[in-house]
Amino acid sequence: MKQQLEQIKTAALEAIAAAENSADCENVRVKYLGKKGELTAILKMMGGLSPEERPIMGQLVNTAKAEVDEALGAKVAEMSAKAEELKLKEETIDITMPAKVNKTGKLHPLNTVLNDMIDIFQSMGFDVVDGPEVETDHYNFECLNVPADHPARDMQDTFYLAENILLRTQTSAAQIRTMETRKPPIRVICPGRVFRADEVDATHSPVFHQIEGLVVDKGVTMCDLKGVLEQFAHEIYGPDTKVKFRPSFFPFTEPSVEVDVSCSECGGKGCRVCKGAGWIEILGAGMVHPNVLRACGIDPEEYSGFAFGIGLDRLTTTRYKISDIRLLFENDKRFLDQF
Repeated sequence: MKQQLEQIKTAALEAIAAAENSADCENVRVKYLGKKGELTAILKMMGGLSPEERPIMGQLVNTAKAEVDEALGAKVAEMSAKAEELKLKEETIDITMPAKVNKTGKLHPLNTVLNDMIDIFQSMGFDVVDGPEVETDHYNFECLNVPADHPARDMQDTFYLAENILLRTQTSAAQIRTMETRKPPIRVICPGRVFRADEVDATHSPVFHQIEGLVVDKGVTMCDLKGVLEQFAHEIYGPDTKVKFRPSFFPFTEPSVEVDVSCSECGGKGCRVCKGAGWIEILGAGMVHPNVLRACGIDPEEYSGFAFGIGLDRLTTTRYKISDIRLLFENDKRFLDQF
């Protein structure tokens, strides 16, 4: 039996040494150390031995099992170490390779200019108010001194959703709502999206953005309007920018003006950007018409005010020298990456 035990142990150790993977090791364990394994079978044969031989033989079998088990554990550990080393080699990161750049989103140029304008006017004491994009004829036209038969409506032919319900053509409607709910003094700007039935081209879009401003108080004059708009122009275009006021007409202001600034590209000498004029029109403004104040319940004999409207899209294109307004709405990443 001793000779048989020695042969089994030798065969087990040779099988362990020849094992190539974990499956081979498991087969060796089952064959020699399992419940029906060959070393276990030796223990079952000890019943035929004399009482004196049993303890000696039992110790030899346990020693043989321990040797096989230890060799098997060492083999499994060796295989695990090799597998881990191979995995590390396969997953090695080449630190010399260029990394993938995670691009961070940025503000759209319209939002960048809008935020700058809000900062400028808030520094002058203006509040920011908003209004609905779907408006009534009452707020969009009637209260702004533009009755149904007024020719100014032809220039603002817009999108009607129902009778007397339309997409607003100007953010002035938010000014009317403000004057109805607040008592003077009032100093607000109303940024937002507006809609008109314009043909799409390089300078026109049926959807565009405005920032309209309103000041109502006692003793407000044209000089106050001029001072606010000159300060705004200098903040946006630089302190050396010249500002020109030209007489104009708007039904909701009287007197009314168009405001031009000296071309930032040529300094007023005339170029392609300003079409040789040396000036670029940026906004319309004027003193609030008494009829507009009356429509909002404000006595024009006691209060006066001024209003102005700035095209955010036009201001953005002139600031960044963008030649086509449509680029602002196309979501072309190649264009937006420049900002």
